[in-house]
Amino acid sequence: MTQNIYDDPAFFAGYATLDRSIKGLDGAPEWAKVEAMLPPLAGKMVLDLGCGYGWFCRYARDAGAVKTVGLDVSTLMLAKAREMTEGTGIEYRREDLSTLQLPANSFNLAYSSLALHYLEEIRPLFTTLYQALVPGGKLVFTAEHPIYTAPLEQAWLRDRAGQRSWPVNHYQQEGVRISNWFAEGVKKQHRKLATWITALIESGFVLEKLDEWGPETEQIALNPALAEEAERPMIFLLAAGKPQR
Repeated sequence: MTQNIYDDPAFFAGYATLDRSIKGLDGAPEWAKVEAMLPPLAGKMVLDLGCGYGWFCRYARDAGAVKTVGLDVSTLMLAKAREMTEGTGIEYRREDLSTLQLPANSFNLAYSSLALHYLEEIRPLFTTLYQALVPGGKLVFTAEHPIYTAPLEQAWLRDRAGQRSWPVNHYQQEGVRISNWFAEGVKKQHRKLATWITALIESGFVLEKLDEWGPETEQIALNPALAEEAERPMIFLLAAGKPQR
């Protein structure tokens, strides 16, 4: 099973302090770019992989999705999502994405925010998602950028000219990387950007958009902590499609 770090009480408590948890989609600085990648959701079936508090599920429902299914391995996350969700049109289920099985041709959109870098293997999930999407369906997801998952050290360094730099460590060697973020021993998977893209193509997807996201000047002015992400990408945003027959 994928490491279920979000059910660790210390990690869950720390995660609750993030803007993404408190403000939802509006607390994610990359959200405007992600939203622009989404297809129209009215009348669609939507799947949210690693749904967390259910922010995107509620967004999709309010945008007119017929049904949204939110999946997460964390019981604490799912409990929070159910607590925050009123009304119908959303189903929350506990699932391990590494062993996920879905009915064929059952969704128009598969979406995921900062969850897929926890999976040891990504190809089986992409194959499952390709089969589960209807022809013309879309996959839109964000994940930690491999520049970020392969740091030489956690803090930035200064080069001889006094400029900030972000050296990477064994970029070509893929595999688990351990970080201490809200809890000890958080496992994330480092894979090259080429590996992500090749896995999508070999699963049948057509790459539509790739954004190695960085903040706008206005965003940095409002939140100076984002300045480091202007130096190197922390995440990437990707949209891919299942071709029409």
